[in-house]
Parts: sequence; C-alpha cells; structure tokens
Amino acid sequence: MAVTAPIRAPWAGLFRPLERDERLFAVLLAFVMVGGLATLGLLPLRPRHRVDVYSVVIWFGLYKAGIFALVTVSPRATRRIFIAALCIDLLLVFLLLFLTGGGDSPFVNLFYPLVAVNAYYFGRWVGLFLALVAGLLYWAAASLAPPAAAWTAVVNLMTFVGLPAFAVGHVADRERRARSEVELLNAELTGTLTRLRAAQEELVEAERMATVGKLSLKVAHEVRNPIAAIGLNAELLGDMVQGRVSEDGTEATALVTAIRDQVGALDALTEEYLALVSAVAEFVRPLAARQGIAVKVVTDATVPPMEIDRTLLRQAVLNLVKNGMEAVSQGGSLMLTTACMGDTVEIAISDSGAGISPEVGRRLFEQFFTTKPQGTGLGLSISRQIVEEHGGKIRWHSAPGAGATFTMTVPVQKAAHD
Repeated sequence: MAVTAPIRAPWAGLFRPLERDERLFAVLLAFVMVGGLATLGLLPLRPRHRVDVYSVVIWFGLYKAGIFALVTVSPRATRRIFIAALCIDLLLVFLLLFLTGGGDSPFVNLFYPLVAVNAYYFGRWVGLFLALVAGLLYWAAASLAPPAAAWTAVVNLMTFVGLPAFAVGHVADRERRARSEVELLNAELTGTLTRLRAAQEELVEAERMATVGKLSLKVAHEVRNPIAAIGLNAELLGDMVQGRVSEDGTEATALVTAIRDQVGALDALTEEYLALVSAVAEFVRPLAARQGIAVKVVTDATVPPMEIDRTLLRQAVLNLVKNGMEAVSQGGSLMLTTACMGDTVEIAISDSGAGISPEVGRRLFEQFFTTKPQGTGLGLSISRQIVEEHGGKIRWHSAPGAGATFTMTVPVQKAAHD
C-alpha cells in the first residue's frame, strides 16, 4: 500500500519563518504597536498638537521590520535586542504623549499592548515593572506638556495595564515550564529508545551467536564419530604396512601417518579445554589492575576435553567477570575457579563486592533489567542462554556485604539430540 505525503497549502511556506518563538514575538509586537498607532491616528488632535501620524506609522513599521531582521540574523542576541527595542518603544510613546497633549493625549493607550506583549515574553514580574514605568512616563509627559495628569489617572493606568500584563505573563511562564518539561521528557524518551535499540541489536547478535553455537555443537557431535572411525582404520592400516620394507610400503606408511595427523587436527577442533578461563582472566587483568582489583585464577588440572563452543562460552564467562568487576570497589578481588565434578565441570566467578539484594536477585536474569545507569540488562541473560545451549545451568548465591558467586555447570559430554 503506497503512503502519500500530506499535501501542504501553497501559502503554508509563508508562515515557516514564524516557527521560531523570537520571530513570532517580533511580528506580534510589531502588529499590535503599528496597528494601535495607526488606529489612534484616526482620533482628532488639537491643532497645536497635530503630528503626521501616518508618517510615524511608516517609520515605526520600518523600525519593527529591522527588529525582525536582527533577531533572524542574530538569534543568540534575541533577548538583548528585545530589551533595547522595549526601551525605544517606551521612549517613542513618551515622545508621542509629550507632542500630542500630555495628559490628554490618546496615545497613552499604546502602553496597553506594549506592556502586555512584553509581559508575555519577559514574564509576569517584568510586566508589573513595565506597568509602573508606563505610569511614571505618563505622569512625566503630562507634567512637561500640560494639562497635568491627576494621580488617580496615573494609578488607574498602572492598575489597568499591570493586572492584565501580570495575568498574561503568568500564563506564559506556565506554558514555558510545561514546554521545558515536555522537552526534557522527550530527551529522556529519545535516550531510552536509543538504549533500547542498542540493546535490541545486542540481543539479535546474541541470538545469532547462540544459533551459530547450536550448529557448531551439532556439527562437532556429528563429526566426532566419523573422525574416530577414520582414525581407527588409519591406525589398523598403519600396523598392516609398517613391517613392509619396500618403497611402496615406506610411502604407504608415510601416507597413513599423514592421515592420522590430519584426523588428530580435526578431532582437536571438536574438543576444547577450559583453558579459556585463564585466557579470560589474562584479558581483563590489565583493566582490573588499573581499578585496583586483584584477579585470582584456580584451575583444576583434571578437567577433561569437552565438546564446547569456545567463543560462546568465553563470552558467557566474560559477561560474568565484567559484572563481578563492576560490583567490586577499589582494592577488591575477583576469583575464577574451575573444578571437575564427575561428568560435569564447574566454572565459578566470585567477587568481594557488596552482594546482591533479594529484590535484585529475583530479577537478575530478566532481559533488559539492570541496576547500572549505562547497562543494557542483557549480560546475564545471554550468559544463561549460552550455558543452557551447552546443556548446562547457571546459579548464584550472595550474602549482603559478602560479595556474590556465579557458578556455571557444563556437562563434559553434550547430550545427543534426536
């Protein structure tokens, strides 16, 4: 099924520059101030106070267009630009009051949109401060260009300008806080999705490795019997031709020896010793030394050859070793031991950490469960899957303050499956 992109209106691109808050604020402030100035120009003025209002509107509009251009070019300086523009706006309204009748000037109404819109951008307390400034400017203009304004008119202006400005600023502050919380939650969700995606990729890789492990163990089991038969027949053939001293007999003996050597090499591919424990210990020892952790290894020399997937089992051991190192503080210790227990072999990893609480212990092998800030919660579950693919089990025990021990039990001979 084809998916079609949403059709945008042809004029939608015109509003794209207003998607940024600072540009939208500049346009709104210009709209209310220029529109208010033009509307007030319809009111008749006394002859001696007449000014060319529409020329003022044009220059004022150009000035606001310059403000929009500045915040577009220098978004980082937006706040400083708006503060400077606010000071200029207040000064222009004061001059209009002074030139058009002081206390009787209708341009005192420009304080309402100017203070309200700036209260939305700067906040409620700035809105109250601007209401106070507007009242003082009105009083000063009326004092310099009589008739003077009564104190009640000044107080009324402060009140009727300040209260709406405070309400608008309060709503704007709440909206900004809500937006910040949403952005924070979105950042946390993005981080969680990133970690989940990484964990999913790791899980897929682990499942792929487990599948390869199944195939390799099955191949090893199926190949061992033919290899053993070939080796036995080669040995019998060698005994038959060994006593012959002819040239052909000597050549046959060499060929039989070569066959037996190659059979031995193939057989070695299906048998791995638990020397991998020592190899893992040597691999992590440099990092452990930098963290002040002592790594000890005790191996059992009686451990027989085993049918294992060396790569997978090494990964399982390494996961447990890394968990142990993360649980151990500076100056702690980590011990790896192997022991032959009849038809099974045990690999134990013990640490001197703080131990595992019962609450955490109940969820240790759950996928994606972790107590580490950067953990994926897959290490233990992958280790258990690998051990179970080898026909074994993994168990643990811990006491608070006494560290923890994880023990993998793996059969020497993997059970055959029909």
